[in-house]
Amino acid sequence: MPLLETLRKNKLRITTGVIIGVIALSCVVIGGIPLMIMALAFSFCCSKEWKQILNNKGFYPFLSVIMSVNIVFALLAMFNKFELMPPVMVFGIIAAFFAVLFKGRQPYIANVATTIAGFLYCGWLPCHIIMMRQLGADKTDILSFSHNLGLGFLVLMFFAILATDIGAYYAGSKFGKRPLCPVVSPKKTVEGSIGGAFFAIIISLIIGYFIKLPWYHSLFAGVLITVFAQLGDLSESLIKRDAGVKDSGNSLPGHGGFLDRVDSFMFSAPVAYYYFKCFVISNVQWVDIINFFKSLIGTV
Repeated sequence: MPLLETLRKNKLRITTGVIIGVIALSCVVIGGIPLMIMALAFSFCCSKEWKQILNNKGFYPFLSVIMSVNIVFALLAMFNKFELMPPVMVFGIIAAFFAVLFKGRQPYIANVATTIAGFLYCGWLPCHIIMMRQLGADKTDILSFSHNLGLGFLVLMFFAILATDIGAYYAGSKFGKRPLCPVVSPKKTVEGSIGGAFFAIIISLIIGYFIKLPWYHSLFAGVLITVFAQLGDLSESLIKRDAGVKDSGNSLPGHGGFLDRVDSFMFSAPVAYYYFKCFVISNVQWVDIINFFKSLIGTV
């Protein structure tokens, strides 16, 4: 299919994607309060769609509990109070049981489980974007622009995911023959997945060069991001397929819902955050791994 015809066919989708992308990237670059507001807005829309999808399945998660926990997650991430997040999870789990106990309806177990899964999936996982933006910062800048390592890592992740989507679409359209996961997403192909991964790795190496990230870190980060971005996409498709819905919503013209647009970030953001935090900023883990293998060799 000629490029102009493809662009014309996907005009609405491309326009929506560009607008959302510009807003998201601007908030990422500025950081601070704009990034937190964007994260909370996306979290609210995704949580609402999560509830609607599960309602279609006959489950009734509590949106009020999900969003209350999500707001606290975002605030703690913004102010680098990571040590308080486990207690928030504990109280969130207790609140889910209390909500179902006093105001819930059948099926009780499923409603508790989907409420807890809601704030983990739509709150805890995405808040790693805020946490990544703080990496390498000497202090928390909530009102002013700050350039730190986290900004470069986030830009790399965003463009690697974008390259995954674009590469998978065009490689799948031109070369796709073998289905990747036909039960969950019949249109996705192995060739498309490989094409998306290839473009993501190339983009990661290019951006890594400009942010002065060693090539092997750029390579490995690109592999992790594209793999978990595609797994995140497939996992959201799994939820929709089980619930019997095509799209998570209709908020974004040409894209469906917010979950359809950000599903690639759900797994890739936390995985990228822990990689950059543990193996790029701090190399203690590398030393521990090397010493571990040295001890194994020494015992042979």
